[in-house]
Amino acid sequence: MRQAQTLNDAQLRRVIQYCRSRRHPTRDETIILTSFYAGLRAKEIAALTVGNVFDEAGDVREQFILSAAQSKGGKTRTVYLNQRLRKALLEYSASIPITDPQRPLFQSQKGGHFSANTMCQLFLDIYKAVGLKDASSHSGRRTYITRLANKGVGVRLLAELAGHSQIGTTQRYIDINIDQIKKVVELI
Repeated sequence: MRQAQTLNDAQLRRVIQYCRSRRHPTRDETIILTSFYAGLRAKEIAALTVGNVFDEAGDVREQFILSAAQSKGGKTRTVYLNQRLRKALLEYSASIPITDPQRPLFQSQKGGHFSANTMCQLFLDIYKAVGLKDASSHSGRRTYITRLANKGVGVRLLAELAGHSQIGTTQRYIDINIDQIKKVVELI
């Protein structure tokens, strides 16, 4: 099976710009940013609740725990949120009620949690509309891991952030391109 496409900065900007033209612009943009800046799977994004992301005072958490039911493999894991994603989540909170911690963070058209499949379809619809035929719901996750690897983050730390128990799994996520290879050979 072919791996999901990693996106460069220009492609991600195009995706964000397109999201802003959709029926639910803030929700869709925040979903995309959650994929790219937290490295979450579509299933995990679909399962997020208000209480995962926002504390009792309505502030965005710096980190939260995904329950075993929310994550792949039936294991809990800690998710860390960077400043850019925290800012986007705070902006998103202005468009939704955040008083009920059990409320789905991202609601589908029917008002409940997205299913994993409908979340995957949302990603595919967005990527197709901007002409990214090889992108999928896993593209944000692959881009997240690849970008961190390109900045020198070690594979063991990447595995922890991704929730992988085997570093070999994480290594398969890292996309290698010709620019990286050219830079590496210049280190000699």
